Amino acid sequence: MGKAASGKDTIFKRLVEQTAYPLKTVVIYTTRPSRPGEQNGVEYFFVTEERLQQLRVAGTVIEERRYNTVHGPWYYFTVNDGQIDLEKENYIMISTLAGYEQIRAYYKEENVIPIYIEADNKERLIRYINREAQQKSPNYCEVCRRFLADEEDFAEEKLIKLGVENRYWNRNLDSCCNVIQKDMEALLG
Repeated sequence: MGKAASGKDTIFKRLVEQTAYPLKTVVIYTTRPSRPGEQNGVEYFFVTEERLQQLRVAGTVIEERRYNTVHGPWYYFTVNDGQIDLEKENYIMISTLAGYEQIRAYYKEENVIPIYIEADNKERLIRYINREAQQKSPNYCEVCRRFLADEEDFAEEKLIKLGVENRYWNRNLDSCCNVIQKDMEALLG
């Protein structure tokens, strides 16, 4: 977990590739449109709101988040679709604090370990703006909305309430990944 542009996607990819213990990834679902270069079933499963409603009715939605974007509401959610079998594998996924809370309730607290990535606000904003500039139609209003929303979504009192103690400063990507890998290996070893 981490605020937008904290480096969590890059760290996630490195951990999947380099950790001594194999980690399976979980692909979550979203109702937002795919961005250029994204592939269905790789970054996300891209579905309609109607499909989300079908999954809700079937009782397979583990956790769900709604974002009121400048484009309208977008949902991100995890589904009990057979990707996760805690008896056989260890998993890693990216989520929000609200998503983590729901996943922890579903799979039991002792089975879910949070990794929280922190980064300097100025650095995050610069990264976020630069990343958005690469889009076909950059939307800086959405960057601002999400950047500000993260301050509330990841407020210190919420992190404390949910017992998020595993926090890693992403000042240097290599060092941050190395510390996380060592901590993960100690937990999984």
